[in-house]
Amino acid sequence: MNDPHATRFSLLVRLRDMQEDTEAWFEFVEIYTPVVYGFLRKRGLQDADAADVTQDVFGKVSRSIRGFQCDRQLGSFRGWLLAVTRNSLADLHETRSRQPVGSADTAVHRLLEEESADDGSQQTWESEYRQSVFGWAVRHIRNDFEERTWQAFWKTGVEGLSAKDVAEALDMSVGAVYTAKCRVLDQLKQTIQRVEKESES
Repeated sequence: MNDPHATRFSLLVRLRDMQEDTEAWFEFVEIYTPVVYGFLRKRGLQDADAADVTQDVFGKVSRSIRGFQCDRQLGSFRGWLLAVTRNSLADLHETRSRQPVGSADTAVHRLLEEESADDGSQQTWESEYRQSVFGWAVRHIRNDFEERTWQAFWKTGVEGLSAKDVAEALDMSVGAVYTAKCRVLDQLKQTIQRVEKESES
């Protein structure tokens, strides 16, 4: 049986025609909003500022995605999106620099200095990306499995319970728990790999 999630146009290709393919835009926003917002929050922005900058980032992406070239020598899509995010952060600082200086402006200025020093922002970005893609993939495949199969995977693979304890709790054999875990994990890995392949284009 074909995996319904495996065969499709690249999300990036579909995004370029977002007027015709709104589903691609919604999928993109669902995956990457937590990445951008979480990155900005971990870099020190307050909730409202992070939300505003995130909205600005997606506005810029929607206006410029057609110009993005899928060329590994020019950099990955994730790298491009990080650059757009940094530019939006710089725009916030520029806007604030025209206003009377306050504590929020000082915080934004400090953030920009930290970004310039390359103090681990790439690692923060990648960490946010991995967490977001995992969460998206979990939500995306959740309904493909029966409840007991999913619980067997979740309790052993995520919560770290022993297969024996889970088997007793779910009235399954230990072998069935391992089989369920492997089935879900296999589809989860495929879904994550598909998204990662697209974002590395």
